[in-house]
Amino acid sequence: MNIPVRAAEGAEARSPLAAEIGRRRTFAIISHPDAGKTTLTEKLLLFGGAIQLAGQVKAKQNRRTTQSDWMAIEKERGISVVTSVMTFEYDGHVFNLLDTPGHEDFSEDTYRTLTAVDAAVMVIDAAKGIEARTRKLFEVCRLRDIPILTFINKMDRESRDPFDLLDEIEKTLALDTAPVNWPVGRGRDFTGTIDIESGGVRLVEGDAGKAGTLRTMSVPEVAALNPNLDAAAIEEELGLVREACKKFDLESFLEGHLSPVFFGSALKNFGVGDLLDAIGRIAPPPRAQKADKREVAADEKNMTAFVFKIQANMDPNHRDRIAFARLCSGKLVRGMKVKQSRTGKPMALNAPQFFFAKDRSVADEAYAGDVVGIPNHGTLRIGDTLTEGEDLNFVGVPSFAPEILRRVRLPDAMKAKKLKEALQQLAEEGVVQVFRPHDGSPAMVGVVGPLQLDVLRVRLKDEYGLEVNWDVSEFQLARWIAADDPKALETFIRNNGSGIADDLDGDPVFMAKNQFYLDYTRERAPGIIFTDVKDVKSAAKKG
Repeated sequence: MNIPVRAAEGAEARSPLAAEIGRRRTFAIISHPDAGKTTLTEKLLLFGGAIQLAGQVKAKQNRRTTQSDWMAIEKERGISVVTSVMTFEYDGHVFNLLDTPGHEDFSEDTYRTLTAVDAAVMVIDAAKGIEARTRKLFEVCRLRDIPILTFINKMDRESRDPFDLLDEIEKTLALDTAPVNWPVGRGRDFTGTIDIESGGVRLVEGDAGKAGTLRTMSVPEVAALNPNLDAAAIEEELGLVREACKKFDLESFLEGHLSPVFFGSALKNFGVGDLLDAIGRIAPPPRAQKADKREVAADEKNMTAFVFKIQANMDPNHRDRIAFARLCSGKLVRGMKVKQSRTGKPMALNAPQFFFAKDRSVADEAYAGDVVGIPNHGTLRIGDTLTEGEDLNFVGVPSFAPEILRRVRLPDAMKAKKLKEALQQLAEEGVVQVFRPHDGSPAMVGVVGPLQLDVLRVRLKDEYGLEVNWDVSEFQLARWIAADDPKALETFIRNNGSGIADDLDGDPVFMAKNQFYLDYTRERAPGIIFTDVKDVKSAAKKG
């Protein structure tokens, strides 16, 4: 694969810190459910030598379940519902792979994860093309100028014409495409790929699980492998690709305007090695991160980090609580003391951890770009910034207004205190939003989609021993409220008492019965600001 190597790398003498940071590649995999994202994750890890046997999604009982899907409900349904973090080394690079939930009900988790990466791999089903979820996630990447590599998966099944797929990506996402390789045959006739630049060949039979050097074969030789292939037609297609399709341009890719496209089959581990090679070669090393007071460069000496995810009870035998932090600059050393910007208090990083799905190892040192787990007992929250003393907060970790509100009904009233603690922990983790009404009525939970309610019920039962039911709430919408004039806000809260609740941070929320009532109230409340997105960090600073 003849994608140009990053010119700047190794061009000048760099400090050992900068060189180590330059080896990092932190990326997420995004897709519509069932496009093969989790299977691709498995094969990338297999390539990196991180696992010996790639698990089959929805596997039979005697097979391994997918490495990155470790929660019971994921194994049961064959879907990803939490973000998994996996760190591995391959070909001189350190990869931090974040496998995001494909299901739309978990979009908040995915959105926050995308604040922690420098690049993304977009997986597209060759039979279906761009789907709704792919489009939404792409827009999030575009907002953050995240460069995207595209992997068109399942070429070994019946699929659409490759030109149609490229055309759809360009028109639907307004994203230029540059094919790196081109499929020879489709479905049962999928024989391999030909590199656009060099003409090198990779065959499905014999080259699955391989990367690096390509075979030297003529098009007639490749076509002779399958009676259904026509050498002249293949030559014509390749000629058209080289004439009509854009050439790969590194600058355009890094700016998020162009995506290199790879064709393959994750299930057959075909084309995956070429994709991983490309991530190492062209994906950006850790980028500068915006904070409230300045931009923080990755190769700065002092360590900074922000928490983008909390996961409790990864190991049911230990009531553990892990904060996942993206290192933004410098070097983390086990045992170092850092300042938590939200509280101003110091904390010691005595046992930072690298993750491989649910497996973990102690991180004696980590560098900008790495994602580490920090065990804690509730001191860290999503959006928290950690520094070596500097007073700054990284910006841009959002919280979204829920689309479904439910009251929690607890059959056993004796467990009310335990429920309050459990909901607090799960809300801090980002699994659910909890709203406590001012009028003293039972707490309400807010979620993006119904599957989140299923996960919440399962986790309350399995991890906390609590059986709960949901009651439909009289409220449909929740909006955070604020005002430049504190007295105006106080008056509004007093006048709308039954529709006011506090969120996890103690920020006031207005709950409306429907959109009409929300619009009606907004019109009659000049000076009150209603928002459906809250920056977790600005809220944390107030709290």
